[in-house]
Amino acid sequence: MRYVFVDCYSGISGDMFLAALLDAGLPLDHLMGQLQQLDLPEKFDIRVRKINKGAIRASLLEIDLGSHDPHASHDHVEEHAHHRHFRDIQALIEASQLSARVKEITLAVFQHLAEAEARVHGTTIDEVHFHEVGAVDSIIDTVGAAIGLEYFGVDRVYASAVPWSSGQVETQHGSLPLPAPATLELLSMAHAPVVPSAAKVELVTPTGAAILATLATFEQPAMTLAALGTGAGQRDLPWPNILRLIFGESEANAAISMVQIETNIDDMNPQLFGHVMGQLFAAGALDVYYTPIYMKKNRPATMLSVIARRSDEPILARLILEETTTFGMRVQPITRYEAQRSIQTVDTMYGQIPVKLKILDGSVVQAAPEYDACARLAAEQDVPLYQIYTAALQAGKTMVDNQ
Repeated sequence: MRYVFVDCYSGISGDMFLAALLDAGLPLDHLMGQLQQLDLPEKFDIRVRKINKGAIRASLLEIDLGSHDPHASHDHVEEHAHHRHFRDIQALIEASQLSARVKEITLAVFQHLAEAEARVHGTTIDEVHFHEVGAVDSIIDTVGAAIGLEYFGVDRVYASAVPWSSGQVETQHGSLPLPAPATLELLSMAHAPVVPSAAKVELVTPTGAAILATLATFEQPAMTLAALGTGAGQRDLPWPNILRLIFGESEANAAISMVQIETNIDDMNPQLFGHVMGQLFAAGALDVYYTPIYMKKNRPATMLSVIARRSDEPILARLILEETTTFGMRVQPITRYEAQRSIQTVDTMYGQIPVKLKILDGSVVQAAPEYDACARLAAEQDVPLYQIYTAALQAGKTMVDNQ
């Protein structure tokens, strides 16, 4: 599996995260092409330049919004903050031509932002007015982060502890203490580890905190290092103001600690189970499945099972309580073993088809065609699905035999 470790040495913001992705090799042309799928009403341009932060070379992201000052914080530019509601941003993302994975990541990040803002202001997510985080540059940072993670094929995000600075920050709500209330709420929701910092400026922004709270497990994974990206912060500090993204591959046969959440349900409308599954996957569940069972008095019921990272347990447990009729659930630690995987494209007489490769000890031992791609070609060419699937399977087997 493909991992990325977020080294929050000097904190994290949306623009630092996106700059690090670009520094690691995300093509700017690809990013801009994908962002155009958003159909934002605002005009923008993105520039990336290499600078030094102390003795370290890093990439600095600049988003040009006309009169927008590129040296201002991307999360706190008042004069360019559009007061969007969560539903406005949701509609913008859902109406776009972005991939399903990019939409899923982006909406999950903004969902967490909306929940944090609602808790801070004592309101609902539908009533929350996004100010700084509703600005176009923060939308670009968040969608860009999702585009980059998809481009690199990242399966899992890990992160270091984040620095705990003090002081105050100016926002459209006036002066607020650091960490900003929404930032602190997000870090609390994620049970993020924090370390004291002497800084009197904002090191962790709401957008950066939302990315971590939504996607990251706060631990260092065992992996084989593959690539590195370094993003520069806008401020100059007494230390290198950088964020590092460290990409790697999981070790074959590595044991991964996870949790299994289960509950038995015998009084819920079956039509609702599909929605629950979608919500759980969007919130970070790695696997969700249902098992028909019989409960007391021989009543037919459904057992809901969820496999998840330990860090996602509180969020998923709360979601199950909110979205189902259950009054409780059981949670037990489990260990999962995973083979490495890779996606390769094979040529067939019907066209190119992605094939998933299973890798053990550095060797490809199995190849499986992507079903959706085969089904799409079958519909387009009016050919039996099994013929296309078999052709892709044979091409994948040849790849295994010729390694």
